[in-house]
Amino acid sequence: MTPLCRALVLAVVGLFAATAAEPGLEQRVSDLEAYIRNTAPAGPIQGNPGPGHNGWMMVSAGLVLFMTLPGLALFYGGLVRRKNVLSVLAQCLGLAGIVTILWWVCGYSLSFGKGSPFLGGFQWSFLRGVTADPNPDYGAWVSHNVYAMYQLMFAIITPGLIIGAVAERMRYQALMIFCAAWMVLVYFPVAHMLWGADGWMNGLWNSKAAIKSIDFAGGIVVHMTSGWSALILCLLLGPRKGFGREPIVPHSMVLCMVGTGMLWFGWYGFNAGSAVAADRIAANAFTATTLSAAVGLCVWAVLEWTLRRRPSVLGMCSGAVAGLATITPASGFVTPTGAVLIGLAAGLATFLACGKLKSFFRYDDSLDTFGVHAVGGTLGTLLAGVLATTEINANLSADWIRPLVGTSLWWEQVKAGGLVLLLSVVVTVILYAVIDRVVGCRVAEEIENQGLDLAEHGEEGYTH
Repeated sequence: MTPLCRALVLAVVGLFAATAAEPGLEQRVSDLEAYIRNTAPAGPIQGNPGPGHNGWMMVSAGLVLFMTLPGLALFYGGLVRRKNVLSVLAQCLGLAGIVTILWWVCGYSLSFGKGSPFLGGFQWSFLRGVTADPNPDYGAWVSHNVYAMYQLMFAIITPGLIIGAVAERMRYQALMIFCAAWMVLVYFPVAHMLWGADGWMNGLWNSKAAIKSIDFAGGIVVHMTSGWSALILCLLLGPRKGFGREPIVPHSMVLCMVGTGMLWFGWYGFNAGSAVAADRIAANAFTATTLSAAVGLCVWAVLEWTLRRRPSVLGMCSGAVAGLATITPASGFVTPTGAVLIGLAAGLATFLACGKLKSFFRYDDSLDTFGVHAVGGTLGTLLAGVLATTEINANLSADWIRPLVGTSLWWEQVKAGGLVLLLSVVVTVILYAVIDRVVGCRVAEEIENQGLDLAEHGEEGYTH
């Protein structure tokens, strides 16, 4: 064969090889369908984030941060007395910084890295290897670093909820130390067990999970952990001076109402964002979130109107947040009617907890963290097991969990919730005892009288 013929043959072979390596129309269409359905691609765009899903998750991360700063800060800030408003804002702001650093150092890795069924490893410490490429364990179309930042916002708001139970009487230094240690001992393990790819209680994604529970957006991970820890912490601290003997009223219902609106707005990122895609499950969670919040608000208003002859703004704000907290674990699993039922249950249960239970046992849960978040989160966790349906979330059709849906899934919820409740209570008791002995947890009586703003931060919320 002449050199010219040899060259022509090699060129033709090379052309056919290149053509064969190129994905065909069928593969490209298959990847497009995977993008729409939020399933993993297998063709040429494998390993690339999808612009729509990625964009939604970045927006959702911002919405969840907005829930804490400024939403929760203003909600809680309006409910305390004028002399303590800055202390609440400083606590929310401080936690945003401390938790972010913890998340970078080891928090994300311990929560979502693979390790034991109870806690992740250190492979992603300092966010090493957490790049813009998707991690298929958590989202086929979402950048791994975007997912990590989204979950960071959950980590920030969770200890922030505890602030409401101990407002106006816990030292800033002690609270920051408590929350940092609590994140390591409670939040990171619980997040891993419920949401980690190899988590011990991750019934939705881990076929080998010992307890096959579900928690769409944090009823157990966020509301139960913070709410039950908050109750124990407020009991150990004791009531505020004058509690039960003199009025302790909110200094600004305007701030409280504004904060409530911000929380509701941000909650769409909290719940709909937990689909980790802009897909049909996110749409269903968005709908369920709206319905439950509205029903919870109305239930509180009707109950106050019936029992006290007037619906208060505080009651309506509390009812809306209760509806939001209670639908959280179930938001991506239930029908609109299921969401309405959960909103009804949320309004009634939290109204009784904040009004009757609190006054009967005389514990000073300053801003009703336990009454709203622990009671709501626990109730929503149980109802998720009762009302979840494959009609709304096809992921419940997996072989290992489908037989439980509509039958005994509620019992898996009871087991998971009970274990997390126990962990939260025990760790809180131990941490309080250690921190109180080392630095002291409660402010002195004169500081409580003066207010925490000036004594702990040297500033005032208002100068007029």
